[in-house]
Amino acid sequence: MTVRILVLGDIVGRPGRQVVHDQLPLLVRERKVDLVIANAENIAGGSGITTNLFNKLRSYGVDVCTLGDHALRKSDIIPTLNASERIIRPANFPSTAPGRRYTIVTTNSGVAVAVFTVMGRIFMNLPCDDPFAASDEVLREIGPQVKIRIIEVHAEATSEKVAMGHYLDGRASLIFGTHTHIPTADARILPGGSAYISDLGMCGPYDSVLGRRKDRVLQYMTTAIPSPFDIATGDVRLCGVFCEIDAQTGRSVSIERIEVRGHDDSPAYDADDRSGNREG
Repeated sequence: MTVRILVLGDIVGRPGRQVVHDQLPLLVRERKVDLVIANAENIAGGSGITTNLFNKLRSYGVDVCTLGDHALRKSDIIPTLNASERIIRPANFPSTAPGRRYTIVTTNSGVAVAVFTVMGRIFMNLPCDDPFAASDEVLREIGPQVKIRIIEVHAEATSEKVAMGHYLDGRASLIFGTHTHIPTADARILPGGSAYISDLGMCGPYDSVLGRRKDRVLQYMTTAIPSPFDIATGDVRLCGVFCEIDAQTGRSVSIERIEVRGHDDSPAYDADDRSGNREG
């Protein structure tokens, strides 16, 4: 029996939500997807997530939401982090942080799937524990009875993501990177049977600088004058990977990068729109 997993990269603001809303149901039907996982830490105006937006993603067909360094940016989400098994914060956050370190959900076909995220430490500013040791600990807690384990590495440095992939090879079904918003071309199955990709890319506007308006970012980078990094809107795409996994062994059978263009009828940006920073 093969389990089909679709994983979506960082969903950025309103454009990212819209492309997921528009394109996800068709992808699920066409690919006969059993489980959808999405990184949702950039969904609220580009930074953080609220309970309302979490519920919207669930209604679009996302089964599990993962988070990264912006996990706790909106305090509104904290009660949901503590209550719901469908949203998780990084497992190597301080032990006192709210939320679940991992979750185990069951597909409609009755297969258990474990999901967790670890944060990288290279070029990242949060006080996180060792992601390698945290992964070992969570895998021990999950136990051998759950064959399918999906691990997200939310990190800046490609070297750290690749190292995590090799470290976890054979102990995870799928290891994928997020955070840099740029899709990588290294999707492959590692020698131990784990599918791997360094970064999924983002679900959001690619006529941008990592989802933010080009003019705003360039103004700051060329003058050092602070500027609001409003969410861009042009060239919106849904990016991620589709992975098929053997339910008996937990080994991946295939991995394929997914990139779907949205209905690109928006301008590159709307200079009068500031609503992106107030979404909730």
